[in-house]
Amino acid sequence: MTGSPLRAWLPDLIFADGVFESGLALVADSGGTILRLSEEAEDLAIAERLPGRAMLPGLVNVHSHAFQRVIRGRTEHRTSADRDTFWTWREAMYHAANAMTPENLYHAARMAFLEMMLSGITAVGEFHYVHQDLNVLRATLRAASEVGLRVRLLRTAYMRAGWKKEPNPGQARFLTADMARFFSDTDTLIAEGARVGVAPHSIRAVPIAAVREIAEYAEARDLPLHMHVSEQPAEVEACLAEYGRRPVQLLHDHGILKEGFTAIHAIHISEEEAAMLGGSTVCACPTSERNLGDGAVPADRLLAAGARICLGSDSNTQIDLLEDARELEYHLRMTKLERAVIETPRLFQAATESGAKSLMLPCGALEPGRAADFFTVDLNDLSIAGASRESLPAHIVFSLEKTALRDVCVAGNLVVRGGKHPLQEKIVAEFDELQSELWG
Repeated sequence: MTGSPLRAWLPDLIFADGVFESGLALVADSGGTILRLSEEAEDLAIAERLPGRAMLPGLVNVHSHAFQRVIRGRTEHRTSADRDTFWTWREAMYHAANAMTPENLYHAARMAFLEMMLSGITAVGEFHYVHQDLNVLRATLRAASEVGLRVRLLRTAYMRAGWKKEPNPGQARFLTADMARFFSDTDTLIAEGARVGVAPHSIRAVPIAAVREIAEYAEARDLPLHMHVSEQPAEVEACLAEYGRRPVQLLHDHGILKEGFTAIHAIHISEEEAAMLGGSTVCACPTSERNLGDGAVPADRLLAAGARICLGSDSNTQIDLLEDARELEYHLRMTKLERAVIETPRLFQAATESGAKSLMLPCGALEPGRAADFFTVDLNDLSIAGASRESLPAHIVFSLEKTALRDVCVAGNLVVRGGKHPLQEKIVAEFDELQSELWG
């Protein structure tokens, strides 16, 4: 491609319009925007060959708390509580949150973001509620930039421990001092060129009047609006006690549930609430939800109501968005005692295009006008070897292992080659030092 202002790649197979095609080069401009999928001789001549590989649009991880990467494996034991749940898990999470200096967060985020890229994720929504000053937020953005990951920083408001609850010392780093400061800091990040969104943490952490104020701010600036909703039964019970409404009902009554709104989890919802979410997006985080004992997202009911479903790695216990896609389906198979509840194309769409829409990012599909964000898989990897062109999408969604990942490209920059990131050894070594510092 020497001397050409264009960039092009030619894999054996390329996933476009829901099927795999051969003989096509993906051609992008110098800014990393896809111009065309081409079989023209001049485009094939300049293309970088990717033999033995299939190319797919980059995966979009809608919901991540990068700092929680440091507690992976350190909460998998019984505590002194009679019953271990999400609420006992939070105590270990608070320990990590309160140890997050900007430098610590930078190393934790780089590790999480590196792992994302090596699993085919090219974009992430970082739901960031560990506040100290803007330098903590900038550290996250710097980590994403160095790794090469596309990021939407979801600036989180967190105002209280809960209705009629005394402040929890463990949440001191989360608390938003006042709404004026929240908005001015967000404006500062926007002025600095950061891609941001806004996220009232949850109904228990943000009173509904403030949620409405944040929603109006987002709508005026065309920003994504994300919020934890009905993750735990206790949240539903508290909302009923405070407002006389379940969380989704309350948000509906206040006009929050619009196209730009994404409800994270939405597990403990009624049939009526599923219908209310029909014009919005729901982000399921199956690996994290099963790890925390949250429950299963009723994705079939939400899809039937017209909601979009996307996926997130959440607590980063494991980072594998295709695993999340298959677990979304497997949870339904276990509860409904039937198979193929959600068809393969919709599961892959949840990991790609639906996530891009939730984060308002220009990726999610390999088509002209979108960002040249993609990953490739080795067609001879043990996990998918023997797949036909027709069965390959199902092989990838239900069977692909990370060993198959070969290349990852963001905005036309091929960052991961042959399954290796250029900063991989450095990032892992520095993360190991951080873990020794935090845990001894």
